[in-house]
Amino acid sequence: MLTPTRAAAAALLACALALPATVPSAAAAAPAGPAASAASVRASAPALAGPAASIRAWAPVPAGPAALAAPNAAVRASAPAPLELPAPTGPERVGSTVLHLVDRSRPDPWVPTADGRELMVTLHYPAARRSHGAPAPYATEAETRLLLGGLGVQDPAGAPALAAMPTHSETGVRPAPGRHPLVVLSPGFSAPRYTLTHLAEDLASRGYVVASVDHAYESLGTAVPDGRILTCVACKALDEDGVPPSTVTAARAADTRFLLDRLTGPRPAWRYAAAIDRTRIGMAGHSIGGASAATAMLADRRVDAGVNMDGAFWDTLPAGGLGGRPFLLLGTDDAVHLPGGQDATWDATWPLLGGWKRWLTVAGTDHFSFSDGPLLQRRFGLPTGGIEAERAMALTRVYVGAFFDRHLRGRSEPLLAGPSPLHPEVKFQRP
Repeated sequence: MLTPTRAAAAALLACALALPATVPSAAAAAPAGPAASAASVRASAPALAGPAASIRAWAPVPAGPAALAAPNAAVRASAPAPLELPAPTGPERVGSTVLHLVDRSRPDPWVPTADGRELMVTLHYPAARRSHGAPAPYATEAETRLLLGGLGVQDPAGAPALAAMPTHSETGVRPAPGRHPLVVLSPGFSAPRYTLTHLAEDLASRGYVVASVDHAYESLGTAVPDGRILTCVACKALDEDGVPPSTVTAARAADTRFLLDRLTGPRPAWRYAAAIDRTRIGMAGHSIGGASAATAMLADRRVDAGVNMDGAFWDTLPAGGLGGRPFLLLGTDDAVHLPGGQDATWDATWPLLGGWKRWLTVAGTDHFSFSDGPLLQRRFGLPTGGIEAERAMALTRVYVGAFFDRHLRGRSEPLLAGPSPLHPEVKFQRP
């Protein structure tokens, strides 16, 4: 049995949710009963005993009763680990702005009485060299307090410290000249969009416009401009009400279509939308956000390339797959995402990806290694996969960046051809 603190850590950012034994269709993904709910899975996560019994949690459950103690006990006994995002690797300065978008053409799937479907979107983009602005914030303190509370972190200074973590982007700056490919980033279930900041900033420094999306009521806490905080209504819907996870991927696919309309359509929501090359669009996501990338590609031909970072799939691809469009699987090198692993959806989806594809696993990582999670794990004493925080984030940046450079910019990327001695942790799987 998990302690309340550890259970909260296991529940947060489970993101891929219960891993299905086979790839479910959108209609068939509903749990069979209370035993199949995400909540019941969380209580027995280590067992991995049934189709819905392998939750991809924040970090592996440690062995032994002593390991289930409060995860930040060691942190309280020593100096806090630093909270510092890695510097972007590209040549461009990075600009940042936030958009609040509301799609009133459809109801919110979690709160039907809401005034449409709300999205909070952070845009990172290559900034004009002679344009200067204010440092962009990482998050609001209200948002980080809810995130850390969900993790069971008992550190009064934690929320303000995380909210104040310096970024490498500026607000109020013009984009660099030219048209830039667009990449949409979708976070894991219950995770806020800012947990993908290190990747967003790095892609922007390499010449991409990056739109990181908070999907309403699917995050532990999303602040909107009128002062409200949208909390995770969807968590209860999936945990207790039996709503299938395919509802999440379908909603996020619709969110992506709406976002692309508002960024590349005739009346764009961003004043600098002309900086986006509407003919070169990609999408990447962490966990269920990665699964949503494939679902969005099925729903919208404008998305040219996709990346799933450690997420179980919740929708079955048709026989024609993604119509020849490229797709990257990037996951943990463990019993879950190796070929024949506990997440059978990767094995089932792989042959249906008819275009360019790669299945990469990264040794030493855990589920949250592909986001900003390693910084939080280190700072707040949460269990990790073992790989150093900076190394985990560097590998994510290198391979996701190489994928989009190849497929959205047409660049030769030998890194994607096979194993590299520079990155021995990354394994090329050939099921």
